Amino acid sequence: MTQQSKTQIGYWEVVAIGIGGMVGGGIFAVLGLAVELAHGGTPISFAIAGLVALVTAYSYIKLSVAFPSQGGTVTFLDRAFGSGLFTGSLNILLWLSYIVMLSLYAFAFGSYGATFLPGAWQTAGKHVLISLSIVGITGLNMLNAKVIGEAENWVVGLKLAILLLFVGMGLPGISVAQLTPGTWSPLIHLVTGGMIIFVAYEGFELIANTAQDVEHPESNLPRAYYSAVGFVILLYILVAIVTVGNLPVDKIVAAKDYALAEAARPFLGKAGFSLIAIAALLSTASAINATLYGAARLSYIIAKDGELPAVLEKKIWNEPLTGLLITAVMTLLVANFFDLSSISTMGSAGFLLIFAAVNAANLRLARDTGSQQWIPGLGIGTCIGALVALLWQTATTSPQQLWILGIMLGLAVAIEALFRALTGREIHLSI
Repeated sequence: MTQQSKTQIGYWEVVAIGIGGMVGGGIFAVLGLAVELAHGGTPISFAIAGLVALVTAYSYIKLSVAFPSQGGTVTFLDRAFGSGLFTGSLNILLWLSYIVMLSLYAFAFGSYGATFLPGAWQTAGKHVLISLSIVGITGLNMLNAKVIGEAENWVVGLKLAILLLFVGMGLPGISVAQLTPGTWSPLIHLVTGGMIIFVAYEGFELIANTAQDVEHPESNLPRAYYSAVGFVILLYILVAIVTVGNLPVDKIVAAKDYALAEAARPFLGKAGFSLIAIAALLSTASAINATLYGAARLSYIIAKDGELPAVLEKKIWNEPLTGLLITAVMTLLVANFFDLSSISTMGSAGFLLIFAAVNAANLRLARDTGSQQWIPGLGIGTCIGALVALLWQTATTSPQQLWILGIMLGLAVAIEALFRALTGREIHLSI
């Protein structure tokens, strides 16, 4: 057996990477937000968000097969649009979106962990747990990333088993009356409910970073993408059905920071609440670990492309620790100073923009990727339409959050433009 064949990964391993990337901390963190917007139509919201992800998966498939690279999304954007201000800003936006995702996972870790504390300690305890999760896992990555990386497979298997137990035990007792169309929010709220929790689907793009190591990529990558996204759509819809079908909407909203655990109480009792809360702690810790390492690697790749300072390209102990530490510090600030809704909105908006750009990249490179042009065109339309719906909802209910989104986008452009100005590189769009 050659060294190359030893390092190649097969279909099931790629599917596991995709599912593990999606079923991280997202579903535990954002389920309550979706119910708050969509009410009995929450399963529809998850289906709508899933369809946006499924259409975008087509572009990732075509680009991953045509341009396999550890750079994934960064490589696709650079290949299609060149190394200009536009692409550099998008790549930095991707990094910032990963920081937002980390903040979401840390916030969920703190929220679920605080349920085990006495009532008077919960508010302060949540922030202590948020900070400990980030600092602790950053420290573990610095000491021995390989050991905790090997534990990922066990955690992914455990959280899937617990979610499937939740679905299996909860489905027989659901109240269909709580899921009928009469309980649904208006259509625009169903769409925006799906978009504010779109972050729960973004993880399938991690498959792109493994494409160059996949055996028989022409056949395995398309099957793996579609299998992972399809399975997660079905899982999320079933989780939403069980949640809304077993617990009144007002109770879910009251416990939205830890809604999944509260939804287990009617049919699994206090032990079920604790089981789901423990699963959430494991899942969010696992997601923080995977995303923290991935974000640090991403900053390293962007720096190698000359779109971030070279200090992020330097390695310590053969790992990009400078990027790791900067990412961790920024995550600490976002997770502790923004609420769940703001974090989720920022994350969803960031990834919808990135996915629209990836669809545009595939449309531009359609001859090279062998793509049907109407599918990435549809992907651009669905991502932009979803983003507009999300912005409309935000402007209607929490207009102050638009400033946060504006700052996030402005920061991505400003960082890239400032870096180009300081290094004497030409500032051009290259679209």
